[in-house]
Amino acid sequence: MATDLFDRHRATLDRAIEACRSRESWTAFGESPADHPGGERARAEGRAAFEALLGRPFDLGGPGAPVAQPDEVSPYTGEPLGVCYPRADVEELFAAATRAWPRWREADPRTRAGVCLEICERIYLRSFEFSHAAMHTAGQSFGMSYTGSGTNALDRGVEAIAQAYAAMSRVPGTARWSRAFGTTTVEMTKRYRLMPKGVAVVIACASFPAWNVYPALFASLVTGNPVIVKPHPGSVLQMALAVRVCREVLTEAGFSPELVGLAVDTAAEPVTRLLVRHPATRIVDFTGSAAFGSWVEANAFPAVAYTETSGANSVLVHSVGELQPVLRALAGSLCLFSAQMCTSPQNIYVPRGGVPTAGGTVSAADFAAGLAEAVQAISTVPRRAAAVLATVQSPNTLRLLEEVHDRAAARGRIVLEPRPYRHPDHPKARTSGPLLAQVDIADHDLYGEERFGPVAFVIDCDDADQALERATRDARERGAITAFAYATDEAYLDRVEAGYATAGAAVTCNLTGPMPLNFSAAYSDYHVTGLNPAGNASLTDDSFVTGRFRVTQSRRPAVTGH
Repeated sequence: MATDLFDRHRATLDRAIEACRSRESWTAFGESPADHPGGERARAEGRAAFEALLGRPFDLGGPGAPVAQPDEVSPYTGEPLGVCYPRADVEELFAAATRAWPRWREADPRTRAGVCLEICERIYLRSFEFSHAAMHTAGQSFGMSYTGSGTNALDRGVEAIAQAYAAMSRVPGTARWSRAFGTTTVEMTKRYRLMPKGVAVVIACASFPAWNVYPALFASLVTGNPVIVKPHPGSVLQMALAVRVCREVLTEAGFSPELVGLAVDTAAEPVTRLLVRHPATRIVDFTGSAAFGSWVEANAFPAVAYTETSGANSVLVHSVGELQPVLRALAGSLCLFSAQMCTSPQNIYVPRGGVPTAGGTVSAADFAAGLAEAVQAISTVPRRAAAVLATVQSPNTLRLLEEVHDRAAARGRIVLEPRPYRHPDHPKARTSGPLLAQVDIADHDLYGEERFGPVAFVIDCDDADQALERATRDARERGAITAFAYATDEAYLDRVEAGYATAGAAVTCNLTGPMPLNFSAAYSDYHVTGLNPAGNASLTDDSFVTGRFRVTQSRRPAVTGH
C-alpha cells in the first residue's frame, strides 16, 4: 500500500514542488466548505463526530491511561470539553518512538512522502470535525477554523513535504568516481544514504496550533524521523485528532503507529522541559512566547531547534491617497481573531503633523478616531464580530489586556475601550473588542514588546523616517514577523523595504481591499525569516527541512570489466 500512496499523490507532490519553485498561487485543497467533496453530509457528520468526542476517553491505542484534561475549556461555552487523553510517561513515549523508528528510517523518500500526503488528505476529508475541534479549543470562528487552521495549515504541511522531498531528491543514491593519482587511475563506486536525525518533538501554541504543527510534523516525518506532538494543555483536541490520523495511516501502510505520539500535560504539571532536554531528542519545533523560545534555543542542544516566537509588528503611515480603505484594512487586521495571530499589527506610527491624503492632511488624532470608528463597525455588530473577532482563547489574555489598558490610560489616551460583544450563537463566549491607545514614541516601554491579544497603539512620531528607524530597530532587537507601510512616495517605500529586509521582517505596502493584511500564502510567502528574535526558522525554506536529515556515504573500489 505504501508504494501505491506515492503514485496516488504524485500529481499533488509535483504541483506543490512547482509552486514552491515559482511562488505562484496554488492550493492542494478547496478553501471553502462548499468545495468539500462530502458536501452537506460531511458537514453534519463532522459536527456529530466532534460532539461524540466530548466527555469521553480519546483512544490512540498507544502508551498511557486516559485522564481528563482540566485545562481544555471551550472559549465559546465556558464548559470543559471533558475529553480524557492518554497521559503517557515521557520515557514511554520515547521508548515507543525509538522502537518504531528502524523500518521508517529505512523506507525510501517516495514511500514516506506518499504516507505523509495521504495523512494530509485524510485530515482534509475530516475538515468539519477538525474545524469544530479548533473552534472549541483555539477559539477561532468556524470560517477561520476551516481555512486558517484547516486547508491553509494543511497547505503549509504539503509545502514542507514538497520542500523536503525536493531536497532529498538532490542527493544521488550512487555515483561512479574516477581520478588519476600519478600514473594510476582510481575508480570508486560511492553510495549515499539519507539518514534522519532521530526523535522530533513538536511543541504547539494554544491559539493557532495547526499552522505550525503541520509543517513541523510533516517535515520531520517525511525525512524519516519519529515525532512526539506536545499540544498546549488548553488546546489539545485538534492535535490529538491529527495524531490519530497519522497513526491510522501509518498502520495501514505497514508501519508502527508509534512513529507519531502524543504528549499531553497540564498547566500545573508541564512536561515540555523534559521533552526538550531528553537525551533522545534530536529535533525540536516550538511555537510560543519569546521568553520560553529563548530557553528552548539555549537548552535543546544537541537537538536542532526551530522556533517561532513573538514580536511587535508595526504599521508605518507616511501618506495615503484615500484614507478610508486604509482604515478599513487596518481595522480588519486589528479585529481578525482578536489579534491573536503572529501576523497581527500592533504599533501604528503616525506623524504628529498629520497624514497627507488626497483630500488634505488628516491630524494624528483624527486618524486615531477614524481607525476606532472603523474597528467599531466590526466589533459592535454581533454577527460580524462573531465571524471576524471570534473569541479570546485564554482568560490570561483578558487579564493582560486590563493591565495594558491601565498603563496606557495613565500615560496616553484611550481612543477605544476594549468592550466585549455578545456572540449571537454562544452567549457565554469569552470576547473582547480591541483596545486602541494613542501614545508618544517616547513611551517605548508600553509598545516596545508584543502585547498578545486585541491591543494596538497609535504612536505619535516626529515623521515617517523616525517611525521607520524606531520600528526596524525594534524588529532587529526585540523581534517582528511582519510589517505594513502606507505611502504615496515610492522612494520612501524603497527605504521601508530595505530597512525591514535588514531587520529580518516581511513588509506589505499599500494593501487595501478584500485580502486580509495577515494572510500568509503557502508555497509563496516565507513565514518568519530567522533573522530577528521572533524566531530562528522560516516556513518553509530549505533550512527548515534539510537540518532534519544528514547524508552518509560508503566507498568501494569500482569493479572493472563489467
